[in-house]
Amino acid sequence: MATVALTKENFREHVEKPGILIIDWWAPWCGPCRTFGPIYDKASDRHADAVFGKINTEEQPELAGTFGIQSIPTLMVFRDQVLVFARPGMVPAEALDELVGKVKALDMDDVRRQLAEEEAKHPHDHDHDHDHHGHDHDHHHDHDHHHEGGGSDDHEH
Repeated sequence: MATVALTKENFREHVEKPGILIIDWWAPWCGPCRTFGPIYDKASDRHADAVFGKINTEEQPELAGTFGIQSIPTLMVFRDQVLVFARPGMVPAEALDELVGKVKALDMDDVRRQLAEEEAKHPHDHDHDHDHHGHDHDHHHDHDHHHEGGGSDDHEH
């Protein structure tokens, strides 16, 4: 199966499909990207049950910005709408095959459970859950004195 050019117009449609979506973030001026391109294309032939997408960061700056792409090539893997792998740098063919194998072997119920547990680990100040990202420092110091016993988690920041 050939690779699929992903754009901001079709990105969501591909991510929302069940199954495995692999993304190669690249640009025409990037030497390592040009080296990785054929490796990636050949892998797409070997793994016809996964979608191999390519995103040209020159043509899709909004997508690259959304995902905070700092260096290319960057490889990302989604499975059933969950981002399970993201790493910059070239990946040799064998490592790419191994990665696809590992993603296929994932127990997605387990992955989702772990994600839920990670979210649950954050200290719960029920009034301020929506502020956990970026505002922690403003809130925890004001509210520490409200916790009776067991409030020590809040001092980690």
